[in-house]
Amino acid sequence: MLLQWTKYAKKLGDKGFKIMESLLLINDPVLTGTSITIELPNEGSKLDFEKELNGLLGHLRGHLHNHNITIEVIVNEAVTNRKSFNDQDRYNRLHEINPNIELLRTTFGLDLNA
Repeated sequence: MLLQWTKYAKKLGDKGFKIMESLLLINDPVLTGTSITIELPNEGSKLDFEKELNGLLGHLRGHLHNHNITIEVIVNEAVTNRKSFNDQDRYNRLHEINPNIELLRTTFGLDLNA
């Protein structure tokens, strides 16, 4: 589910919907049975998220072959962006999203400490 969630976010980002992409990636959604729960930091984010909800549900239901999936949005003012504070943390997050980043790093001889 998380892989399809991330793919959908990337697809939106590629189309220029960067705000929606960041809302989808702000926290990892939690899957419980067929219910997906996502926490967002404020009501404005929730409203923006809900505009894209039908498209996201269609994508997830189609790719996961499960038409019982639902998404619940929880507003939690205490939620903070999971920001990476150093290069290694950023690299680890990118590696979670796309493991091919290691090939890129080794091919070009990139160093995280530079």
